[in-house]
Amino acid sequence: MLNNVVLFYLSANKALTEKVAKILNIKIGKVELENFADGEIMARTLSNVSDKKCYIIQSTAKPATEHIFELLIFIDSLKQNNAKEIIVIMPYYGYARQDRVARKGEPISAKMVAKLYQAVGVDRIITVDLHTSQIQGFFSCPVYEITPTDLFADYLTKLFKENHVNYQDLVIVSPDHGSALRARDLCSMFEGASLAVIDKRRPAPNKSEVTNLVGDVKGKTCVIIDDIIDTCMTINNAAEKLLQCGANDIYVIATHAVLSSNTFIKEIKKIIVTDTVEKDLDNIVVLSVAPLIAEVIKNDN
Repeated sequence: MLNNVVLFYLSANKALTEKVAKILNIKIGKVELENFADGEIMARTLSNVSDKKCYIIQSTAKPATEHIFELLIFIDSLKQNNAKEIIVIMPYYGYARQDRVARKGEPISAKMVAKLYQAVGVDRIITVDLHTSQIQGFFSCPVYEITPTDLFADYLTKLFKENHVNYQDLVIVSPDHGSALRARDLCSMFEGASLAVIDKRRPAPNKSEVTNLVGDVKGKTCVIIDDIIDTCMTINNAAEKLLQCGANDIYVIATHAVLSSNTFIKEIKKIIVTDTVEKDLDNIVVLSVAPLIAEVIKNDN
């Protein structure tokens, strides 16, 4: 069933791709990837892809521009070598937060990047936990979004059992309005748990301020859920607000560990992320999305 499939990685997700290949029991295609002295990139397939279905796993986190150009150039290589179908698996979609005009003169970069992928010949996009669902509308090709909610719920269920947490004393917290649906979906998996939302505003890029908390967290175990942790400011501000309102233990879960900064307040009991962005992380629990990606590939063939 997977005989006609070739799986590739570039520079962003080697470990994740190896996990997916192991689950599916398939070989990884060979790539020549080179950075020239003048800054130009060359990426070409060394595997036969003629009339084959090709999957490329590549997140476009930092360095985002380099990862995007690697991907664009390699897609063109596959196209030139007569690949039957090209499916990009982008665990983390770079530029996702530039999905609207927030200030006069700003571009919608998430849309522009989508046009680039399609211009070079992508047939489909598979991604994990998009920042906003409207990004799917920037593509004319199909976009499939993997949600890691079950992955987090399974881990938290075991964690709460070990720590004797009663679900009636559990609050799932959205650190802003953008993650309210994520919080609601996770909350529905713990019978008796309640929901809280923090009202946040951004006075400038990479800065956030908490203005209000909607929900009761006094004496409760709180789980803050978000899609991206970058500067840690949103998470830290949210945790400090919960502590001010009387919360007991605070846990944090987030899909994409971008982590331009890695400074969390010490009161956060545990931080759980996934491996959509591959980094060396200390004192952070990393859950792999490899089984979720492997399942999508398996069902696609």
